[in-house]
Amino acid sequence: MKKLVSLFVVTVFFCVFCMQSFALEVDPGYDYDRFRGQDITLNVYNWGEYISDGEDGSMDVIQEFEDLTGIKVNYTTYDTNETMYAKIRSGGGDYDVIIPSDYMIGRMANEGLLEELNMDNIPNFKYIIDSCKSAPYDPENKYSVAYTWGVVGVIYNTTMVDEADLQQGWKILWDEDYAGQILMFNNSRDAFAIALKILGYSLNPTTTEEVEEAADLLKEQKPVVQAYVMDEVFDKMIGGEAALAPYYAGDGITMAQDNPDLAMFIPEEGTNQYIDGMCIPKGSKNKEAAEMFINFMCETQVALANTEYICYASPHSEVKDLLPAELSESDLMYPSDELLQKSEAMVVLSDEINSAMDTAWSDVRSYDTSESAWLMPVLVVVMLILAVGGFVRASIRKRHKDY
Repeated sequence: MKKLVSLFVVTVFFCVFCMQSFALEVDPGYDYDRFRGQDITLNVYNWGEYISDGEDGSMDVIQEFEDLTGIKVNYTTYDTNETMYAKIRSGGGDYDVIIPSDYMIGRMANEGLLEELNMDNIPNFKYIIDSCKSAPYDPENKYSVAYTWGVVGVIYNTTMVDEADLQQGWKILWDEDYAGQILMFNNSRDAFAIALKILGYSLNPTTTEEVEEAADLLKEQKPVVQAYVMDEVFDKMIGGEAALAPYYAGDGITMAQDNPDLAMFIPEEGTNQYIDGMCIPKGSKNKEAAEMFINFMCETQVALANTEYICYASPHSEVKDLLPAELSESDLMYPSDELLQKSEAMVVLSDEINSAMDTAWSDVRSYDTSESAWLMPVLVVVMLILAVGGFVRASIRKRHKDY
């Protein structure tokens, strides 16, 4: 009996402690209860590994929202902007909230795929820092509220990579010394951005010729690439299955926390600085509830929980000062002004350039390096045969003439 009483006391204490640790402080003037009992379900479509989900004692953001509002959330993930875009464009998903990157927000807005937001329903927009407002992809803040921002770098295994080789910058991802140990982005815009930087171009190509040059460079890289990845990068890098991979800085920090042999650097040539924003697809059946979700994601405690868990910089004005020093002072999470000056944002490309890049990316991914590897030796042999044959014929003609 004493054991049962003790167990009961411990259980009650644990439950109370947990409830207290995640007792949300939300804007008391915002009515999060107004849809309770209306049997509403929000379909939220987000990147993988991109929200605090309750693991390792973190806040379960989705569960907190459901408890606070009575709204159920159907949460699913995608791996690239292009995957998400294709699904929305085709009408294959009935989504209420999506979180595209800057250039994709602009493209979807231009194509009429996004709802205009009613900021009266998102008062926490006031917390978004100025550098993440009125951006070129959404100059009037009609379609998006910033969720995270950051830069792209190269994560590497310090036990497998010579530090001196890092001076190559982005070109290290083409280094034959690491053949079979290099991972590459499995999406066209990020992959082409790296190739374009190496070629000395903007990561926003303006001609089809630039796209073709970048595609040729990506084909040259293919023989040293172990795999083209997105979320798979976590298992491969943390597990020591690869030496190098370009990826987003927030994920680089997360991977290094799980494997101390991992580190990340930002190439001197400059990199992509991005913003991911929360949007509502055109035709959402629950637009006001979706705006409530976006507002909730901008609550200080929620934004802090997400930032601590996913290690991406927050656009929320209060979050940085609340983070532990190892994150708030990280040059990867919050890059220096010097680095940001060399960074470049992706912009909406013209239909012509988008089409050229889609075609070129398909060519890169289908490019058969085994055939190209055999081609040169075969050509050499053929040329030798022709040369020898020509020499023999010339000798025969000379002998006949002498005779």
